[in-house]
Amino acid sequence: MKIVETIKSSPRLKRITLRFLMPKNQARPRKWVIWFVNPFYHHKGKHSLIRKSTRMDLLPFNNFHLGDDSTVEDFTVINNGVGDIYIGDRTRIGIGCTLIGPVSVGNDVGVAQGVVMTALNHNYEDISKPTSKQGVSTAPIIIEDEVWLGANCVILPGITVGKHSVIAAGSVVTKNIPPYSVAFGNPARVIRQYKPDAKAWQP
Repeated sequence: MKIVETIKSSPRLKRITLRFLMPKNQARPRKWVIWFVNPFYHHKGKHSLIRKSTRMDLLPFNNFHLGDDSTVEDFTVINNGVGDIYIGDRTRIGIGCTLIGPVSVGNDVGVAQGVVMTALNHNYEDISKPTSKQGVSTAPIIIEDEVWLGANCVILPGITVGKHSVIAAGSVVTKNIPPYSVAFGNPARVIRQYKPDAKAWQP
């Protein structure tokens, strides 16, 4: 861990290490990292499944964890280049999704097709440089247990979706969603919520 901290604290060492791990201007790792490092470094739980056409852009300086009995479906992109990715137990990541860390997805979560969870933004404030030269900023995305994300949802950086909530298809989540809520729209707003006192879902 001390070596990793030393590399991260030195811009020159960081550049050299990144070039060693991935080709210039590319987000995916070199083949030797995929074949000889990732299978031993990252956690894949019992009875979990990652489909062959999934693009796993995983690097050893951040973590990837896939829990037990979970599935990552075809044509999904998983990228931990700027932050850890954690996927819990009995969770299904649907066809054609994108997860760019830091992202934490809980247990028993359903993620439908085409959902985007990206926890990074490209910096743009310095108008003398292109955005590609200004680095990125990150804010963790947290999807709590038992959440259902409908098809083509977009979850923005820094968002928490509370336990047992449902996000309707096509929604763009720009603010935190409380537990036991149903949210819809762009930007997403809560349209129903479970009230413990009434023991019922109410508008």
